[in-house]
Amino acid sequence: FSHQNDLYDPEVVERDFNSLWNTGYFDNIRIERVDTPKCVQLVIYVKEKPTIREINYKGVSTVTQSDILERYKKAKVAISVESQYDPTKVKRAEVVLKELLAEHGHQFATIRTEVKTIPPASVSITFNVKEGPTVKVGKIKFDGNHNLSDRTLRRAMKNLKPIGIPHSIILENLFARTFDAAKLDEDTERVRQAYRDRGYFKALTSEPTTHIRDAGGLNPFTLRPSKGKRVDILMPVEEGERYRLGSITFSGNKAVTNTRVLRAQFSQKDGEWFNATLFGKGLDQLRKSYGELGYINMVGTPEPKIDEANKTISLNIDIDEGKPFYVSRIEFTGNTITRDKVIRRELMLEEGQVYNSRLWDLSILRLNQLNYFETLKADQDSESRQNADDGTVDLLLKLKEKGKNSIGLNGGISGLSGTFIGLNYSTNNFLGLGETLSVQANIGDLSRNLSFGFTEPYLRNKPISLGIQVFTNKTDYNPAKSYGIANNQSQNLTNAQQSLLTNYNTATTGLTVTTSRPLQHLWSRSGVARVGLSYSLSRSSVSTFNDNTRNVFQSLAFRSGVQGLNQLNGIVTSVLTPSFTFSSLDRAVGPHNGKDFNVAVQVAGLGGNVKYYSPQMSYRQFFPMKGLKKNREGHNVFGYRLQFAHVAGFGGEVAPPTNRIYSGGDQDIRGFDVRSAGPYTFIPTRLMFNLTNPDGNTVPRDPSNPALGNVQIPLPVYRMVSIGGDTSVTANAEYRIPIVSQVTFAFFTDFNLTFDAQSSQLRQSVAGQATIAGASYGCPTFINGSCFGGQSVAFPTQLHVVPGTNFVPRMSNGVELQVILPIVNAPFRLYYAYNSMRLYKSVPQELAVPNSGPNNTFKSFFPNSDAGLFTYQQAVQFYGADYQLREPRKTFRLTVSTTF
Repeated sequence: FSHQNDLYDPEVVERDFNSLWNTGYFDNIRIERVDTPKCVQLVIYVKEKPTIREINYKGVSTVTQSDILERYKKAKVAISVESQYDPTKVKRAEVVLKELLAEHGHQFATIRTEVKTIPPASVSITFNVKEGPTVKVGKIKFDGNHNLSDRTLRRAMKNLKPIGIPHSIILENLFARTFDAAKLDEDTERVRQAYRDRGYFKALTSEPTTHIRDAGGLNPFTLRPSKGKRVDILMPVEEGERYRLGSITFSGNKAVTNTRVLRAQFSQKDGEWFNATLFGKGLDQLRKSYGELGYINMVGTPEPKIDEANKTISLNIDIDEGKPFYVSRIEFTGNTITRDKVIRRELMLEEGQVYNSRLWDLSILRLNQLNYFETLKADQDSESRQNADDGTVDLLLKLKEKGKNSIGLNGGISGLSGTFIGLNYSTNNFLGLGETLSVQANIGDLSRNLSFGFTEPYLRNKPISLGIQVFTNKTDYNPAKSYGIANNQSQNLTNAQQSLLTNYNTATTGLTVTTSRPLQHLWSRSGVARVGLSYSLSRSSVSTFNDNTRNVFQSLAFRSGVQGLNQLNGIVTSVLTPSFTFSSLDRAVGPHNGKDFNVAVQVAGLGGNVKYYSPQMSYRQFFPMKGLKKNREGHNVFGYRLQFAHVAGFGGEVAPPTNRIYSGGDQDIRGFDVRSAGPYTFIPTRLMFNLTNPDGNTVPRDPSNPALGNVQIPLPVYRMVSIGGDTSVTANAEYRIPIVSQVTFAFFTDFNLTFDAQSSQLRQSVAGQATIAGASYGCPTFINGSCFGGQSVAFPTQLHVVPGTNFVPRMSNGVELQVILPIVNAPFRLYYAYNSMRLYKSVPQELAVPNSGPNNTFKSFFPNSDAGLFTYQQAVQFYGADYQLREPRKTFRLTVSTTF
């Protein structure tokens, strides 16, 4: 306040002194007056407070230093390294630290603070802590409860009730919680609320009494003497009378005069026992409903009226509506890349419109689903400034851009792709206009993929998206190789084992065009619906890896007029797919809350040479969890997915074998090998078997001319192979526990039922069936190197599922650790699965070798000689051995993928 050339004023000097002292920077201040012939000089002497160079915590083991600093921040304790030393703040820090230790069961903790001087002007602070014994909650009892049991009331005490298995009676009270006196007040109110939720409107809870005692006895888990202290709690209660809900009426409602609409916001019906929690939720819903009409300051005051004679409670809600508010301005901050118009077109509110709280929440949800920004929360990232005079509200969204461009190198192990490495570039916000551009290339042991895609979300500034993708890929569907790669071991399968697998590869090139638009009249309170249409045209060829797969693929009637190997080449698929989607997920990746529903029907035929249809449905839902209960503030997540798929041919054709459903692997049931879970079929096969003498030597056609080769007997044999299903039902559930950023631990259960519902979809083509059925089999008479007396075999015109392999439920249960690596931008996961439901059976030889049962007509295909009998026995042993279908009991796997 004093300046050079000002008149000297002692009061001003005193104000200068107080101003300097109040800065808190100094330990001592002295102002001296020096008189000179011309003026008065003021000399100010100060001693600065020392700077804190070190803060140490000794003896603290219950909490971490980061916990302490977080509590200081919450309690606004301004003590840190390089700040100025203030004894008052140090004392405040001691108090806060004691409170923190008390919350962790150390009610008797003591703290002695040492302050050491570090020349020239610094100090070191050491908090010497003796935590003392751990204080746990002992016995919890209640006095005065006649209608509600102690167990019921204990369950209401969320803070202090014992840890155990809820509602298990015996295992409900396994572990005592740490005692915290501050939380006892909260639990006291929860006990009172438990009474009010059961109709005891006048119930009261008095201040609990506590008794501290030394813990005694043996710990039932360690069998050692219990240490520490216990706090026994006795809570007096007055239950009072029990009341039913009489009625809920309203007054002061002018904007909404239909009282039925207002009453519908409350779920509790008249005549039911009064429930305070349900009534409170009804009030919240009433406020939200008024908020949708612009009455954002609506206040509803309940006025209870008790009828002691009938033991009912009626409530009149006096509504102060206020006035409706209109949106004046909508502004954004933080959108350094995304243009304003891209954000505004996702908003359901416009400037000048009546404010609607539901539409504003829905707007934030739509922005989160774009994945352009860090996750937005309505209560943290949006502000509303009201102007009560003119009835308007200004809205501000605080955005934080995500990186719109992603150039990544990824790789790893996947059940479908094998060991792979990939390079990708994508931008979901091209030039800040919201357009999506992507280029991806993957090369692996089992697949090679290349694709380019571009999507315009708003075509000509209308809410119609249009996208195009060009792709080429080559994929090996080789279950044996997939298993070996995923489990880091070679698979030396026998020929019989290999024959059970459907092994083939496909090479496909094509393009897909997709368009969709939102359905405004189906916008709900929490999500957005879209209807879409896509068209895909592709050309593919199929190569098989074993005889059984080739025989199945060539024999099925999925291409009219083309048979044999020709029908596996030049497959042109023209698919039109209408779809409907609904989503209320709070984020596109790793959702925490919400649901989505997708239904689509693929119809292939027009312009292609295969005909089939395939309806598909998927439903997912996620809940934030705290323990085993849903809680909006919970960090854990429970999610589940339901899937249905069906495929069938039409127009006289069956669905292509490559489009049948082969379940198993990372995408659906984790404990099973890739594409291994499904029904099996017997495929009729014509095999040539050498006629062999009992000494093991083959019989030559002409002993004098070995160049003519050996005598071979054509045999009709059924070979078993996985055929996949035409229908699949899948259910997955996960409980996800975030450990640290990008690391999640999860418990999971997977269920799948893949089956053949339409036997007609295994119909063989006429030419394919004739190739087998029209041939001659057997060599009952052998004369001079030639076979005579062969016979035809009446094979069925369609394949049949092996008994016991259709409608087989499969289930995996296990644990999973998932890590999303930021550099490769891929989800690496390690999981262990136990297959509680699986296929485990033997298929008898009578089903594999026709007529080899009691009648034994199979023997008639062989000559009536020693060589014929020996060859017959060899054929039955080789082709008629029982098939062993043994799916794994457990699986331990490292992979790069997600299930849902």
